[in-house]
Amino acid sequence: MKALVVGGGGREHALAWKLAASRAVEKVYVAPGNAGTAREQKVENTPIASADIDSLARFAENQNIDLTVVGPETPLVNGITDRFHLLNRSCLGPTQNAAKLEGSKAFAKRFMERHQIPNARYQIFDNTGKALSHARKMGPPLVVKADGLAAGKGVVVAHTLAQAELAIRQLLDERRFGAAGDRVILEDFLTGEEASFICLVSNDQVLPLATSQDHKARDAGDAGPNTGGMGAYSPAPVITPALYERIMQQVIEPTVRGLDRDGISYTGFLYAGLMIDRQGSPRVLEYNCRLGDPETQPIFLRLQSDLAELCGAALAGELHRIKTRWDSRAALGVVMAAGGYPFDYATGDIINGLMDTDDSPVKVFHAGTAIDGGRVVTSGGRVLCVTALGDNVTAAQSTAYQSVHNLHWNQAYFRPDIGHRAVAREQANGAVSL
Repeated sequence: MKALVVGGGGREHALAWKLAASRAVEKVYVAPGNAGTAREQKVENTPIASADIDSLARFAENQNIDLTVVGPETPLVNGITDRFHLLNRSCLGPTQNAAKLEGSKAFAKRFMERHQIPNARYQIFDNTGKALSHARKMGPPLVVKADGLAAGKGVVVAHTLAQAELAIRQLLDERRFGAAGDRVILEDFLTGEEASFICLVSNDQVLPLATSQDHKARDAGDAGPNTGGMGAYSPAPVITPALYERIMQQVIEPTVRGLDRDGISYTGFLYAGLMIDRQGSPRVLEYNCRLGDPETQPIFLRLQSDLAELCGAALAGELHRIKTRWDSRAALGVVMAAGGYPFDYATGDIINGLMDTDDSPVKVFHAGTAIDGGRVVTSGGRVLCVTALGDNVTAAQSTAYQSVHNLHWNQAYFRPDIGHRAVAREQANGAVSL
């Protein structure tokens, strides 16, 4: 079997690495890939942008690709799966119609309202004056969201009215995210603890993956601007067995049923970003129609099942016969970013220390990296995700940060507290010594 992974980030490195581990997979192509995928056995980069659907389709035909897995959201929202289906090529990812769950937050909010899936109260606006007036009525804190795709940066948690007003004007008037900001969603600010719940879906069949928790804020203590994610760990202790069942019954199963009732066929990964309140009630913050990044990295480090087999079962409508196997240990990934991320940052800096960090139980997944003159250099905002296994989250955290401190480039930046909630739980429960 020949496989194609679409994308060039840390999630795609993890996908390619895990697919290449399958005995059924002869070769994995990554479009466009990064310096990390270029260094993996059985993996080859091809210089095709993930948004170039026409070139990707031609490549799949010319190379006789058996399985394509789409990493990022943009090609899904733009209809890559539909295009591949017209060519009778297997492509794991929702159709353009189904990907509206992520491509339009307004669509997703109305979908949840229609199918009684718990979420935050909201209003949708395309007029600046009306949005500002409603924000003043709501009062802070509140959440301002761009309707469309904004690379994980179109959400502002406004703790003051001034912050809310600025975010609304930047989206609707200044067009900071272009057409993605044609409409804004104003939501109630939800309190609690966030968790990521990712499943593999084949219409009415659902295969949940291991639970995880992301860290969206750039700085320690969950401060600073929102990012694409600064680190993640799996499993997420906040999701107890009882809460797991509640999420399945109140969120995942109603979502799958709702899609079916709306006449929307869905095959691929489905991600529900959740807020868990103090009473243990889950509410959906957002849907993603693909794997999370950086959640994929620790999840796949724990996955012992054959990923190619899982993908094939989803495409064949046979998920019901699959049971996943997981490493009982925890995994934690720390994102190392370029200084200044998520705003202005430099690229082209040489990364030192990589050769010392790719031994078990540590795996360094590349994101914004490239090869320049035989050296690995930075090429994006999120550069690496240093991921480690441990007997618990505390141990995984310690091992990951040991490797982080061995990696260097000019103005490298990382949060020092990835996994802090789980570590606090383990300390409180006596699972680790202080």
